[in-house]
Amino acid sequence: MKSLIITVAGMSSRFNKDATEKTLKCLYYEDYPSNSLLSLQISKTYDLVDEIVIVGGYKYEDLEQFIRNQIKDVSHKLKLVFNEHYFDYSSGYSLLKGIENTSNKTDEIIFIEGDLLFDTQSVKKIIDSSKDVISINTEPILSDKAVALYFDADNYPHYLYDVKHSCLEIREPFTAIYNSGQMWKFMNPNKARVVCQNLTPEQAQGTNLEIVQKYFGAYNRSQLDIIRINFWYNCNTVADYREAIKLSK
Repeated sequence: MKSLIITVAGMSSRFNKDATEKTLKCLYYEDYPSNSLLSLQISKTYDLVDEIVIVGGYKYEDLEQFIRNQIKDVSHKLKLVFNEHYFDYSSGYSLLKGIENTSNKTDEIIFIEGDLLFDTQSVKKIIDSSKDVISINTEPILSDKAVALYFDADNYPHYLYDVKHSCLEIREPFTAIYNSGQMWKFMNPNKARVVCQNLTPEQAQGTNLEIVQKYFGAYNRSQLDIIRINFWYNCNTVADYREAIKLSK
């Protein structure tokens, strides 16, 4: 059984600086509801997985209503989870809640951040892979927006992200560096659950990279499937969203 986790609980602060009214980023659309990030993500993955766990928080009632009215045809596969700490914890708690709420029958967990637009072929490669997956993209690594992935001298992965959107620093020799595609596949759900259970309170309040690092950091590069996303766009702002929609057509 394949379970997909999509996290959309955040308060969309950067996105709402450009929006005419406060909105949940994954629900924003122009022209048609089917152009929302959530609709597009579900349409690209629905036939490839058995369960979709959506973790919400900010404007949760809007999320419920949107799913009820616009994604009702696939609702039998959807499980909606509320992150009660969407306003005071970082993104890691949403991933933790998602992992906790996957079916106990699941054999594989795929995790996608809710503000991404990507091509169907690439996400299919992730879902179909028989190995743990780390994704990368071809965008430049910019400290104010990128999640950087590097492999150390022994070829173990490490993730870097600056919540202040300032600077990134690598303090050891490395063999490769990439811009993370922010999409992962956990081939061992039980291990992912144990990682979540063993987080310190501070780690549970941190970014989702706390969980990602603890899980994937135990694997050498040779044990992982590193998949490059052909089309990838991180929609931090309304301008990003418009550019992503334009380029995806």
